[in-house]
Amino acid sequence: MKFQTILRVLGSLSLGFSAFMLPPMALAIYLGENDWKAFLASFLVTLFCSLMMIRADKTASTEISSREGFMIVSLVWVTIAGFGCLPYVLANPGLSFTDSIFETISGLTTTGASIMPNIEAHSKSILLWRSITHWLGGMGIIVLGLAILPILGIGGMELFKAEVSGPGDEDKLTPKVKDTARILWQVYVAMTVVLLLLLLLGGMNFYDSVNHAMSTVSSGGFSTKNQSIAFYQDAYIHWVLSLFMILAGVNYYLHWYALTGRLRLVFKDSETRVYLALILICSLILVIILMAHGNYTSLQDCIREVVFVVSATFTSTGFGLTDYTKWPMGAQMVIFAILFCGGCAGSTAGGIKVIRHVILAKFAYQQLYLLVHPRAISRVKIADQVISSQILFGVLSFVVLWFGFFGLGCIALSLTGLDLLTSSSAVATCLSNIGPGLGLVGPVDNFGHITTFAKWILSFLMLLGRLEILTLVVLFTPVFWRD
Repeated sequence: MKFQTILRVLGSLSLGFSAFMLPPMALAIYLGENDWKAFLASFLVTLFCSLMMIRADKTASTEISSREGFMIVSLVWVTIAGFGCLPYVLANPGLSFTDSIFETISGLTTTGASIMPNIEAHSKSILLWRSITHWLGGMGIIVLGLAILPILGIGGMELFKAEVSGPGDEDKLTPKVKDTARILWQVYVAMTVVLLLLLLLGGMNFYDSVNHAMSTVSSGGFSTKNQSIAFYQDAYIHWVLSLFMILAGVNYYLHWYALTGRLRLVFKDSETRVYLALILICSLILVIILMAHGNYTSLQDCIREVVFVVSATFTSTGFGLTDYTKWPMGAQMVIFAILFCGGCAGSTAGGIKVIRHVILAKFAYQQLYLLVHPRAISRVKIADQVISSQILFGVLSFVVLWFGFFGLGCIALSLTGLDLLTSSSAVATCLSNIGPGLGLVGPVDNFGHITTFAKWILSFLMLLGRLEILTLVVLFTPVFWRD
């Protein structure tokens, strides 16, 4: 394990991260907010520590093994969270370190779970910083580093695989992983700009448009308003955000294929078809339930709000438009089930991912088929491609670990005095990087009232979910440290 090389990479990525503290500092100076001092101090501390980490590497080695790749990816997210919480700590003396870490990790992992009871009471520069952490964490800090830092060019594929979501061994868009990372970020930036312009056309002011564009494209969910998107009683804004939340939950490879005219590859993708079908089916079920119970008098309003809620939950964005905890219990259970779905692999959405559910469903059918025809030769296939045993076992191990941590998290939070519904939905929503849950952590509530112990548990689960569990858990296995 080349610890000096690891420190150098951590320092380089932290150095790049420090530059993103400058825009909110400039905004604070422009608006006359006193928080510019907090951002300046945070920038200087991050800059100094980053340079010290870079100087720690006295070797010429730039090769990164798979073990070092897992170590770097895990430590980068922890390190960035440590630096990222500094503006919260320095700008808000009344905010505890635990709350600052929780808010930062929630932002970077695009979970969107907040401890702030009164969002609008905070300065605009702090709220911009929340959205920036969303935007950086959406596509991934490592992927950004691969796109702009020469130091990550060698061995970059190990880092890319460890951070990008999904179970498969998908081919790169280009022969060089650096070029692939650059393409993904170009598509990401383009989507952000397009959404920004559309929100401006809808009458949203520039500041709010920037924040909500970054939060939407990253599948994050932080808003500048206490009421979240419910503040904007505009059907145009609701539909535009719903569309871009759904797009953010699609594999970014497919966005690139669409932009380069390879639409056949987009329509051929079975995961995307299942993803869109599930959104449609869940929306129809909810509309039927809500109209039957008389929760809405207007079918048009019902469809608009249901599609928004389903899109926000499915893609782990977590924006709030309506208080679905007041819906009938059957409708709430549909929302609870969606917490376990997730978007597509290779997207900014969190969750288990649709492709894993597809693979598991086909594997279950294969086992039933073999019970009837024990001598038959059967393979799990998706789009006429055989799923390798390595991918299949990886999916099985991921799901087992996911539900294992879900169970342990529910037990841990129940010990803090939270009821079962609140505990289970809080764990599911943080592990899936969604944000709002049910019970006491619903869309109109926040996580500020839970205990310090519960906040640390949920912070760990947010990191675990963002890093796809295996990347982080492997560090705690003896075989990882064995030569």
